[in-house]
Amino acid sequence: MPEDATDTMHVKPEKIRCDACPVMCFISEGKAGACDRYANHAGDLVRLDPLTVIENGAPAVAFLGQGKDPKNWNGDVLQGSRPFVTAVGAGTTYPDYKPAPFIVSQDVDGVDMITVVTEGIYSYCGVKVKIDTDRFIGHERAVVRVNGEAIGHVMTSEYGSKMLSLGGVEHLTGGTKSAGRVTCDALMNLCNRDAVTMQIDEGAEIIVQAGIAPIINGVREKLMRVGCGSAAIGMFAKQWEPHVDEVIVVDDHITGVLTEHEAGKQLNMRPSGVKIKGRRSTPGRYFQVAEPGTGWGGTDVEDPLTILKPADAKKAWVGLRLLMVSTTGEQWAYYELDDDLIPRPAEISEELRITADRIAENCEPSLCSVLFMGGAGGSLRAGVTENPVRLTRSVKDALTYVSCGGAEAYVWPGGGITVMVDVMEMPTNSFGYVPTPALVAPIEFTLRREDYDALGGHMEYIIDAASVLKGELRKVTRMPSQPDPHQAQKTKRILRG
Repeated sequence: MPEDATDTMHVKPEKIRCDACPVMCFISEGKAGACDRYANHAGDLVRLDPLTVIENGAPAVAFLGQGKDPKNWNGDVLQGSRPFVTAVGAGTTYPDYKPAPFIVSQDVDGVDMITVVTEGIYSYCGVKVKIDTDRFIGHERAVVRVNGEAIGHVMTSEYGSKMLSLGGVEHLTGGTKSAGRVTCDALMNLCNRDAVTMQIDEGAEIIVQAGIAPIINGVREKLMRVGCGSAAIGMFAKQWEPHVDEVIVVDDHITGVLTEHEAGKQLNMRPSGVKIKGRRSTPGRYFQVAEPGTGWGGTDVEDPLTILKPADAKKAWVGLRLLMVSTTGEQWAYYELDDDLIPRPAEISEELRITADRIAENCEPSLCSVLFMGGAGGSLRAGVTENPVRLTRSVKDALTYVSCGGAEAYVWPGGGITVMVDVMEMPTNSFGYVPTPALVAPIEFTLRREDYDALGGHMEYIIDAASVLKGELRKVTRMPSQPDPHQAQKTKRILRG
């Protein structure tokens, strides 16, 4: 072989090792890692997703307008008149102790503000889902499944809404590999505002998408109830009184009866003698008139007359006008009592029909709300300060403002930094994943420079915010450790599952 033959031989580029998560992928030239977030570009580890900066006046950024004098600063840490560097696409320090990918400084009306920007890898995370509907979707504590895998459960209902608790470390890591991956995939899709089809044990099939009405057993919901049956009586009694003798508002939880209700008594309405099934709570309020379902008012009722008992002959009268209506006004029926005091369908007056429409008019659109919830762990906090407990204390003392993708995060009381945020307030596609499995979500900590210095922040890594807006190729610094020659095979086995 000629001496110079090696000069023309093709040398296969070496793989590079990504240390952005515990999988520790070895990535070939031009390829991305298992998470599709990091890639090998000519031997450099680069971040594929663009760093997201909220431009001036974006609704996710709070406002500050206290003048140029720092003494007038009111404690707010964000300002809508400046770009805000979010952690969306920033990268992560997990699982080691590196400083956060971006620690940026900006002048805010004479106050030097520091924003620490990082993406967290959350094994301890989940979502709370609020579904505006009266329809029965499943009993409390029923298991919620995606593709047959359990990913959460039905929580206690709230006023006019069903609630789901999905994800969490037990579902992500406590079951089979398949269950963990399905859970992670469902969480990421929900947080990125994509539709997810779920099956609830002994309940409904439901399609959930943040900001969109739910689809329950193939039917898209339209309206969230105006209130329970009793509340509807209180709201519309005065409008009903001139046009009808009795109104029953059918509701799975609290069915209302107008003439028994305090609202009817205040209007001096004559007791109708119309009786309904169920357990009487207080005057005009009844529980358990029917089983839960997808019919009238979240019950299994399709024919409202099935919840009636025979009328009291001592009180009821021939020709009594009876309106039965659901809590959304989408179902209603009008009857008049015949000679045997039996309700018979009759033609409703225009004035009374308008009152039924008024219920629907006062109902809000049915929506699905998705709130991401996660705990800021040790390595994430170490990327902010060398003494992580000081960050926790600073957050609790309201010296540090916590946001997720620029959206205000609610920080739960008690220990740690447990945050909850509405995904609709965050930039689109804010969430990613790593195949451990865990969710990747942005988080930012904003505070004054002197406060950041006091909590032991990485002061030497602070850069001016303007320097991150250049749009250059995002190279990612890796740890200077030597790769394990056997790690490539280990990684392949992890990714194949």
